[in-house]
Amino acid sequence: MSNEENKKEASRKKSLGELGELFAIKALVDNHYEKIINLNDKKMNFPFADLYAEKDGKRFIISVKARNKYQKDHKLNAFYNLGNDAYKKAATATQEYCAEPHWMAIQFDQFTFSIYWGSLEELNGKNTIPLAQCAEGKIGICLAKDKKHYFDFGFFGNAKDEKIT
Repeated sequence: MSNEENKKEASRKKSLGELGELFAIKALVDNHYEKIINLNDKKMNFPFADLYAEKDGKRFIISVKARNKYQKDHKLNAFYNLGNDAYKKAATATQEYCAEPHWMAIQFDQFTFSIYWGSLEELNGKNTIPLAQCAEGKIGICLAKDKKHYFDFGFFGNAKDEKIT
């Protein structure tokens, strides 16, 4: 991959992540969470979490992972990585905000999106969110399932050389 292609790919991933955070905030609002804060506005690359929210007297720090639903080979993008030292970073953020660490996985495809939400504890020490298990209702809860989005997904998709119909 050329330097220019690397820059475009980095821009695509960053934009997809930012789009995911907007969808995450909307999902939290729709599900009656309050005092929502984008932690990246306070400190870029905040340890573990992207968002803070409260509901029913509980505090949450949330790592948002937005990805394409399918990989370039058209197979399901089945695991979303929480990153290196996720549990250590979550412990730091948990202490700072006196909040429970959670994750939100957002799947985007050409026309739809799905959002899954769960606690870090549910992952039993694993650094990945298993999307197939989320879709089956075995881990986390589904906040949105195959909902239509209304944006041109061409920039965000994996299939750069294919025409989107």
